Amino acid sequence: MTSTPDPSTAAQPGRPPVADLATWQAARDALLVREKAHTREGDALAAARRRLPMVEFDGTVEVVGPDGPVPFLELFQGREELVVYKHMWYDGAPHQGQCEGCTTTAWHLKDAVYLNARGVSFAVLTTGPWDEVAAYVAFMGYTQPWYSVRGLDEPVGGAMGHLSCFLRDGDRVFLTYSTTGRGNERVNGSLGLLDMTPYGRGETWEDKPEGGSPCWSWRSDADGEPTWGPTSRPVPQWSRPGATPVDTLGRHGPHH
Repeated sequence: MTSTPDPSTAAQPGRPPVADLATWQAARDALLVREKAHTREGDALAAARRRLPMVEFDGTVEVVGPDGPVPFLELFQGREELVVYKHMWYDGAPHQGQCEGCTTTAWHLKDAVYLNARGVSFAVLTTGPWDEVAAYVAFMGYTQPWYSVRGLDEPVGGAMGHLSCFLRDGDRVFLTYSTTGRGNERVNGSLGLLDMTPYGRGETWEDKPEGGSPCWSWRSDADGEPTWGPTSRPVPQWSRPGATPVDTLGRHGPHH
């Protein structure tokens, strides 16, 4: 049983109009047609993605992890496929000064159990010097493997901030796919859930009703208020022990 619509609530900024259940269901059914078309197009894109050509490169190139330099081939852990996230890095910056977008993406990739069961390994690559990276990984509590690719060229090093997929055939290694820009969003389940809500993500570029709140999902202060100020942190960091307000983001200090 539903209540009688109260038109007064529709006047509040950023809220959807109020309707009875039958009207809502009709609008929902119409949107579902578009959602199904979007799903089918996504399936077609995935099929095309699987048919992209691939690029061979030297899998013996060394990356640096907790055990020192290792060949890139080791990242496959004996599996045929590998997905990596390439995490941006600010040299000399404290933990809260690292990239908020990369922090959010990596936070949603803490567990690769299902990927492993499917025969796919996962690792995070970054250009940071290993001593800084190791301290950051420990602070964040990450258990997935991280490696420094400092000074290396594409496809192992190079541009950061995206996902890449690799295939191994014995000792031969191939780059098969790489995202750009918002292609990283597919691993961030929180964004998908926010897209279902009436207020959305709160991003400035969103097409949303007037009065939506500013985006809070990237950085906040200790009280959870959205800010890009010097006492802010990437939001996932506030759940970590020792994540306290600080005086500077550290990006433009003497070490950067």
